[in-house]
Amino acid sequence: MIHINIGSNLESIHGSKMDNISIAINLLQEAKVRIIEISNFYETPSYPNTNFPKFINIGVLVNFEKDYTEFFRITNLIEKKIGRIKAPKNHPRIIDIDIIDFKGFIKNTKKFILPHPKTHLRNFVLYPINQIDPKWSHPILKKNAEFLINKLSQKSRIEITRLKKNVNI
Repeated sequence: MIHINIGSNLESIHGSKMDNISIAINLLQEAKVRIIEISNFYETPSYPNTNFPKFINIGVLVNFEKDYTEFFRITNLIEKKIGRIKAPKNHPRIIDIDIIDFKGFIKNTKKFILPHPKTHLRNFVLYPINQIDPKWSHPILKKNAEFLINKLSQKSRIEITRLKKNVNI
């Protein structure tokens, strides 16, 4: 299985942050990515600059028959289609699609790092994974999401809000 995280903290010509994420899901499906499970939306402050708009994120469990390089190419194309432009690190963005775990594959090169190197530190990644795939285990750390959530700071555990809204597909 493949875990991805999709986030947005800017509105676009397509609509709200939630609309941007929903469009990303639809474009993934058009690219022959099979959606298995989608978390609720989660809202978190922008990090490290909390003056930027809050982020909305979801976790998505998917299946894809081709390799991680093709999957990465597809996610980058989708980001561009929705309107993502190159911006400084941690700045607001219309859409961000991160490959969190690609079938447990471990890779560390200049172009690819799998699993995502900050998975275990991000509340907006761990809470959605715990919701949709509680048996998931980090490929390197060999710990599940609940264990990793409990290792987060108390601030990180309380500044995330699970919204009662889901993706429109």
